[in-house]
Amino acid sequence: MDFAVGIIIGAAFTAIVTSLVNDLINPLIGFVIGGIDFSSYQISLGEGEHAATFRYGAFLTAVINFLIIAWVVFLLVKAVNKARNMVPAEKAPDEPKGPTQEEVLIEIRDLLRDRAVPLPPSA
Repeated sequence: MDFAVGIIIGAAFTAIVTSLVNDLINPLIGFVIGGIDFSSYQISLGEGEHAATFRYGAFLTAVINFLIIAWVVFLLVKAVNKARNMVPAEKAPDEPKGPTQEEVLIEIRDLLRDRAVPLPPSA
C-alpha cells in the first residue's frame, strides 16, 4: 500500500516539478543568459519533412527536471530519517528468561538420581 501511495504522489510531484522548471526556472535562466528559451534549441540534420532533429534544449530541460526532483527527494529522505531518529523507539517488554542449559541438565540429573532403582548387593 505504501508503495502505491508513493507512486501516485511521485507522479503528482513530477507534474509539479515539471511546471516549476518550465514555468519558473527556465524563463529565469533564459532571462539571465539573454532571453533564450532552452526548449527551442535544436539541430536539424537534413532538409525537409523527414529530417532528423536533435532537440538538445528539451534534453537540457529534462536534465534540469531530474536534478531538481533528485534534490527534493534527497531532502525528503533526509528529513524523514531525521524525524525517525528524533522519535524514541519503543522498547519491547522484557521476556522472562528460561533456565540455562546447565540448570536443565542439573534438574535432569537430580530426577534420574531420585528415580534410580538401587542394585542388589553382589555376592
